[in-house]
Amino acid sequence: MEILNALLQGFATAISPVNLVWAFVGCALGTAVGVLPGIGPAVAVAMLLPITGKVDITASMIFFSGIYYGAMYGGSTTSILLNTPGETASMVTAMEGNKMAKSGRAGAALATAAIGSFVAGTIATVIVTLFAPFVAEFAVKLGPPEYFMLMVLAFTTVSAVLGKSTLRGMTALLLGLAIGCFGLDQIWGQGRYTLGVPDLLEGIVIVLVAVGLFAVAEVLYAAMYEGRSDETQNAMSKVYMTGKEWRRSIPAWLRGTAIGVPFGCIPAGGTEIPTFLSYATEKKLAKGENLAEFGSKGAIEGVAGPEAANNASVTAALIPLLTLGIPTSNTTAILLGAFQNYGIQPGPQLFTTSAALVWALIASLYIGNVMLLVLNLPMIKLWVKLLKIPKPQLYAGILIFATVGAYGMRQSAFDLVLLYGIGLLGVVMRRFDFPTAPVVVGMILGPLAEAQMRNAVSIGEGSFLIFVQRPMSLVLLLVVLAVLAVPRLMRLRAQRQV
Repeated sequence: MEILNALLQGFATAISPVNLVWAFVGCALGTAVGVLPGIGPAVAVAMLLPITGKVDITASMIFFSGIYYGAMYGGSTTSILLNTPGETASMVTAMEGNKMAKSGRAGAALATAAIGSFVAGTIATVIVTLFAPFVAEFAVKLGPPEYFMLMVLAFTTVSAVLGKSTLRGMTALLLGLAIGCFGLDQIWGQGRYTLGVPDLLEGIVIVLVAVGLFAVAEVLYAAMYEGRSDETQNAMSKVYMTGKEWRRSIPAWLRGTAIGVPFGCIPAGGTEIPTFLSYATEKKLAKGENLAEFGSKGAIEGVAGPEAANNASVTAALIPLLTLGIPTSNTTAILLGAFQNYGIQPGPQLFTTSAALVWALIASLYIGNVMLLVLNLPMIKLWVKLLKIPKPQLYAGILIFATVGAYGMRQSAFDLVLLYGIGLLGVVMRRFDFPTAPVVVGMILGPLAEAQMRNAVSIGEGSFLIFVQRPMSLVLLLVVLAVLAVPRLMRLRAQRQV
């Protein structure tokens, strides 16, 4: 009852005209940020941090939160229509969503992404409301060994499921891990694989790899191998989902939410792990015609599940931020900086010292989810019209967009060379049927996994036995082995029965 009263007081603050305007502007700006590749919510919030000196703290935090979860809605739009993820978390959406668009089902893909985001965001917000202290208390018990094994689980699951060959998936993953090692060593501060190029001391920016492998590679591949082919895209016949698509989407939304919420609470790689695990889960559970759509026509579960996992993770990430002061992503780290600009330190005392602010922020999550649904669903017809743009002009626009976005990050000509080099690598990988997503996963999680492994071995005084001495870490290790071994054992058993 106490929580309900606090939440109602939060709604009373959040629905004031000024705060509603800030929430709407944040959601609209966040959606635009999600659509544009190369910017991202972290950059947008960082650029707007100076407003904290002139705006009321509640209004500014509601505004920043609107940008934060609005970007996750918008990221699915260009992923589905142009195969250009605005955010790295939307890479999985691009894999099935773009295939759905090419087969004339862009409206259904956009609808399941928007509604799934709303459902997952709302459920995750309820969990934030009711269970924030309890979930955070469990998350803080996990240490480096558990975090490292979680990342190994993500590596094995993604590499085994994406693509037609586990070996090719693992090869792509190792390539990503190698790219993630470029730059300064995290402990010794020595340059690794820099080849004498000063620009590589800072490492390779993840946005360059994501945009290069997906957007630039898509354009170059089309120019090299599909330039003279006839247009095969089906006519756009509907905008919203059929009854069958609803029945396939609802379980995927719920499963994606269940996967996303726990990962939002722990600093184990942000939204990338749950989205890939959700995709792997949906592909494993699919049967018959539904399974055949994965990688061909585009399976709606492959859009619904990851989008739900994405938004559930994003919302749940506020639990450790608010209750422990622990940011689990780049954007929550910048939000932590916004709090500190006002002289407020998130942590266990925040719910007592700044209760009005916290509950207004939580109430704004409910309001923002509704705003984003209203913003996105009516615009589906507008987004779908992007498909009618002639291919040459569309691909030229994607290249210009990717080039300007890549150069704008660091104003580096070297980044442009790198962008197109990665694009050519993407063409080669696509030509020889190597999955590209594990490259990005390896690059994102590789440095994190390295840091957690070093910390874990330090805790074990130089012994790798630390990973089997801790119960949770051992359980995760057994799950990793099961993911690698069980499918092969079942395949051998089926062959013997034949």
